Amino acid sequence: MARKYEMRKRAERVDETRRRIVEAAVELHEQVGPARASLSAIAERAGVERQTYYRHFPDERSLFSACSGLWIERNPLPDPGSWREIEAPQDRLRHGLREIYAYYEDNAAMLSSVTRDAEVHALTQEMLSQGLGAATTALSAALAAGWARDRKTRAAIDLALSFNTWRSLVRESGLPAAQAAELMARLVLSARPVSGRS
Repeated sequence: MARKYEMRKRAERVDETRRRIVEAAVELHEQVGPARASLSAIAERAGVERQTYYRHFPDERSLFSACSGLWIERNPLPDPGSWREIEAPQDRLRHGLREIYAYYEDNAAMLSSVTRDAEVHALTQEMLSQGLGAATTALSAALAAGWARDRKTRAAIDLALSFNTWRSLVRESGLPAAQAAELMARLVLSARPVSGRS
């Protein structure tokens, strides 16, 4: 019985150490960006030695995967399934853009760091594509449902959903999020083909 108890306690300590490393990495990824968060800084913030870090995360990819999973679990994107319940495509578009822009507002620090570093750091780019990129594809499909499948409309929807678009309109130009969402909704609506033309 004592052996089982010791094994359980040891497993809990291992899990706790792993959690501390992942949380330290997530914090540093948000503050300085994934490309600048050094192994040493992560280990120091987590209160572990380098050997301990490597026991849990033998390479950068395994750490990034754990960080992405934890961050997305804590900060889930809006559910496009609920958008599909809105019949009118124009109403669905406006509702969806307001939700995604509120999400960007709530998570601007991390998304800014990650999108910036994705320009120069291959693994960050890969993780961004697999995470936010894949999710944005689902969001785009939900907003495009019920409209003709033309390239201009889809391109306008993708532009409206871009974090960089939100950042440009809200953070750089100072538009309130609701006005930015409405502006982009109007852009999408103006891109739709006029009866029979594409």
